[in-house]
Amino acid sequence: MKCRETEMKTHHQAVYQQFDEQANSYLTSQVHAQGEDLLTLQQLLQAGQYADVLDLGCGAGHVSFHAAPLVTSVTAYDLSDSMLSVVADNASQRGLNNIRTCKGTAESLPFENNTFDLVLSRYSAHHWHDVEKALREVHRVLKPGGKGIFIDVVSPGHPLLDIYLQTVEVLRDTSHIRDYSAGEWSGMFNNAGLFVSGVKSFRLPLEFTSWVERMRTPQPLVEAIRQYQTTLSDEVKNHFAVQDDGSFTSDVMLFEFQRQ
Repeated sequence: MKCRETEMKTHHQAVYQQFDEQANSYLTSQVHAQGEDLLTLQQLLQAGQYADVLDLGCGAGHVSFHAAPLVTSVTAYDLSDSMLSVVADNASQRGLNNIRTCKGTAESLPFENNTFDLVLSRYSAHHWHDVEKALREVHRVLKPGGKGIFIDVVSPGHPLLDIYLQTVEVLRDTSHIRDYSAGEWSGMFNNAGLFVSGVKSFRLPLEFTSWVERMRTPQPLVEAIRQYQTTLSDEVKNHFAVQDDGSFTSDVMLFEFQRQ
């Protein structure tokens, strides 16, 4: 499989700068290294038979590491050089010799048509500049009948709840674009010619201090989040289980889909 490095654009440069310095913190992050969603993903992989797999927006490689023992090959794909170095180094340490890395953006995949049996993505799409364009690329590189599993934080949908989530996300991480609702995801999959065959929901507790430290959020923005949290209605506090120390719980969904 040929990998052609793609050109970075303005938003992609912002994402690169935000994450290239945090690669090791994402490797050791408990939020990313474990979770009910990751166990479910592994169970789905064990239930299927896949040869060539793409881990789209691989980050520090947790999905790749879980997938590699169960498939023929994994391409760990990300915009960050440091993330890819962490993946390559740890794959070698773990004896996972079927993982290779490739750099580029989600909206312009440097692979031939009909390359992969399965495309995976976890906690990445909310940073993508154009999710629908990326999903059309996923459709293109999947083999006929190929499948995908995407996991991401999702918006509850109601404007009152949505504005809290998007506000704290972008204050904490300026490269954040949007946590999409289930309805928005459904429309984007449909427009890309991808049929959603299954959806699972999870709740993701986020301990405030480690959540902001992982992104090296500047102190004024940390304080802005904490100040904003003091203004919340009971409805918002209860939905997100906002704690006195700022910790809260997000909604996560796992989408199974297939190329039409």
